[in-house]
Amino acid sequence: MMKNIYPLQFEPILKDRIWGGEKLKTVLNKPITSPTTGESWELSTVEGDVSVISNGVLKGKSLLELIDDIPNEILGTAVYKKFGKQFPLLFKYLDAREDLSIQVHPNDALAKERHNSFGKTEMWYIMQADTDARIIVGFKEKSNADEYVKNLENKSLLSILDDVKVKSGDVFFLETGTVHAIGAGLVVAEIQQTSDITYRIYDFDRVDANGNGRELHIDLALDAINYEKTDTYKQYDKVANQSNEVVDCPYFTTNFIPLEGDLLAKKTGETFTVYMCVEGSFEIECNGAQYSYKKGDTVLIPAAMSELVLSGKASILEIYIS
Repeated sequence: MMKNIYPLQFEPILKDRIWGGEKLKTVLNKPITSPTTGESWELSTVEGDVSVISNGVLKGKSLLELIDDIPNEILGTAVYKKFGKQFPLLFKYLDAREDLSIQVHPNDALAKERHNSFGKTEMWYIMQADTDARIIVGFKEKSNADEYVKNLENKSLLSILDDVKVKSGDVFFLETGTVHAIGAGLVVAEIQQTSDITYRIYDFDRVDANGNGRELHIDLALDAINYEKTDTYKQYDKVANQSNEVVDCPYFTTNFIPLEGDLLAKKTGETFTVYMCVEGSFEIECNGAQYSYKKGDTVLIPAAMSELVLSGKASILEIYIS
């Protein structure tokens, strides 16, 4: 195995948002400088927001540069064959001090046609939830474009949308077309396709310091919305020291690992793996070296790493492409 293949971490790309707060620092220890920091992009190749390696001999090199140099070793043989030199996923932590806007993401076909982009299938893992915190996901009952537009115009959209109370450890899987919003008082780990295409449809009539509302994309959203009632909540096992499947979709597989001690992880070389530490702390041992991680850390395991040992007491999300 090449010497410069090791577990990679990246500089967080911090995003100021009207709805953001300070929990990315207080809960996840991110180096925020603004009291309205809403997002930490952990692993990204979105244009203008490409992750830069923060550890080891490759420090300072961008993820795209590395993929360009050694695509099979980083992405994996199967991922490279399917996506070329594109990194197909985007990983974030979000802090919602206030409600996010109600929005929807287009599917692959619409996103390709309109924006030359991937669609945006995503999942949320709730890391921290204030009392009575909730999310908005989909419609209470099957709806249609006419009913939706009527309620939007009457400012009664919330009356037809599903409102779900959440707690730490809850997982929601949002296929494209699902109308959604993260509610106030939540810290969320988000895994999604590499896409920054969002259609904002309602923003609670908020305005900025100059009295301006944020741009809405009501017309674009109309034929992107799935008006069926959808089930987004994912139940999953939590068996210690093993990978418990949470989400398995065409875009990514996410497992939950309740680590209590040691776990040997063997890789096939077909796909990269990403670990997001959502609670506790752990170490990875590989090639005689040890690497330490804590809550809020995200690490990319290049596909060329065939065997590693995880040890510690932690809750870990394990993500790869199957």
